[in-house]
Amino acid sequence: MTGAYVGNAGKDAALDRGWLLGHFKGAEGPLHSDAVEIKWGVHPRGDERMQWVRGEERTALLVLISGRFRVELPGRSVLLEQQGDYVVWGRGVDHSWVAEEESVVLTIRWPSVPGFAVAQEDRTRLRT
Repeated sequence: MTGAYVGNAGKDAALDRGWLLGHFKGAEGPLHSDAVEIKWGVHPRGDERMQWVRGEERTALLVLISGRFRVELPGRSVLLEQQGDYVVWGRGVDHSWVAEEESVVLTIRWPSVPGFAVAQEDRTRLRT
């Protein structure tokens, strides 16, 4: 890692679908990492992942900053409703999510590996 970067998660997240750090960031800078990915997710009420992540190769930690956010896991639905509520899932655990209220969540995944991007039109949708 070279240099330093100072920013604002809310502003920087808007530039790359919420992602602040990971293998997909420029290799020259401090935001590049093969070890970890960090996302500042801002979700309007009703926003949901269109398809489950299957064959997960990473471990993930999702922390609720604000709002009400539901994470769906096989056989279990986890509701995050108080600031600081979090859920962790490991490799091989399929998952999906829905923002029950306007929500901000911080997601940390490790390691940072290619191959899990979803096409823009398949990423999320708003429930009506």
